[in-house]
This record gives sequence, structure tokens and C-alpha cells, in this order.
Amino acid sequence: MIDGFAFEQVVCGYGDTLVVRGVGGAVAPGRVLGVLGRNGVGKTTLLRALAGFLPLAEGRVHWRGRDLAGIAAHARLGLGIAYAPQENVVFGELSVADNLWLHLPERSRARYAEAFAAFPLLEQRLRQRAGSLSGGERKLLSFARTLGLSAPLTLLDEPTEGVQPENIERMAGLLHQRRAAGASFVVVEQNLSFVEAVADEVLVLDQGRTVAAGALAALGRQAIEAHLAV
Repeated sequence: MIDGFAFEQVVCGYGDTLVVRGVGGAVAPGRVLGVLGRNGVGKTTLLRALAGFLPLAEGRVHWRGRDLAGIAAHARLGLGIAYAPQENVVFGELSVADNLWLHLPERSRARYAEAFAAFPLLEQRLRQRAGSLSGGERKLLSFARTLGLSAPLTLLDEPTEGVQPENIERMAGLLHQRRAAGASFVVVEQNLSFVEAVADEVLVLDQGRTVAAGALAALGRQAIEAHLAV
């Protein structure tokens, strides 16, 4: 996929322990790929490998026709790839404002206009220490900061975890706006309703392997839920 993001036969893990075994997928510009699965099946491990934080034991990751092998995680942002982890999502000792603008050359509020409109509490708490926010509020801060990068490709790990339902709907709305402008997303989630609201294609993982993949509409909710059942 020359103009998009693709990964093939990815095998990765921690040390000698392989967690993800031969997983592949792709996402074109303006599309969203949802990665679903129960706890502990390898979703976060896969996303960390795609973001460059874990080495591949096997497989390849391509972005806009370029093999990302050997390109460090921090360097991938310069290639247009943003990443929001599941944990340690904010700098707790810094203010909300510092979290939003720390990585940027100037403090332009216009960059976060859409996020502030969707989540007014972030703008209201710019001076508040980020570590004093609730878990769900920290997730919103991470989500807003990552979208503020306006990256062509964004990798999101469990973005809705702990977030109130009305804010989850607003998150979906922001993703729709970005994808309409041509941005791509890979979203790891357990919230099937959120994935249904934003994704075009899905991968369902179990024990580190793909057990279902394809267009969300073609797979159907019932088939996906069967794989997610404990």
C-alpha cells in the first residue's frame, strides 16, 4: 500500500516470550482500522511494535511505501506517525497546558480548537496539574494532545478506557472529522460500540493471532462478539 500503512506477518513480544504471532493488516488514507480482542491477547503489544517501541522478531511495517525497520519510535513522528499509549498517558507533574504544548514550538490555541470545543474541561483546567485529573480526564488529555499533532497516521491504544459515554461520542466525532480530511487511524479497543462508530475494517486477536479480519459491516457484530466472549 504505497500511500497508506501496512504491516505483514508481525511477530513480536518481550525477550524470549512471543506475544503476537504473524499478524497483518492495512489502513488506507481516510480509513480507520479497529483492533479488537479480550484482555491479554496481544493488542497493546502489537500497537507498541507498530509504533516502534518494540522490535519485530519477524515481519515488516510499511508507511507510505517505506519500510520502517530500524527507525526509532521518536523518529516516526517526523514521518507523520503519532501514538497514544494505553498507560502513562500524561506527564502528571506538569500542567494540562504544558502537556498540550510541551512538544510544540508555539502555544497556539487554534491547534486545539476542535478538542476544546468537544471537551471544554480541558480548556478550563489548563493551569491544573495533569496528575490531579481523573483517569478518564487524563485519557481525554492524551487524546487531544495526540490529535493536536495532526499526523497523517495516528495509533490509539484504548482511547476510551475510563471515559464517560458522552465524551466517547465526542471522540468519535473528532475522529470522523480527521478521517474526512484524509487522516488514518489504527485504534486498539475493547469498546465494540466505539469501534463500530469509527472503524471501516477490524482485526480481532486471540492468543496473539488473527481470528477474524475484514470489513466491519461484512463480519457483523454477532460474529465479533463471539470472539470477544470470555
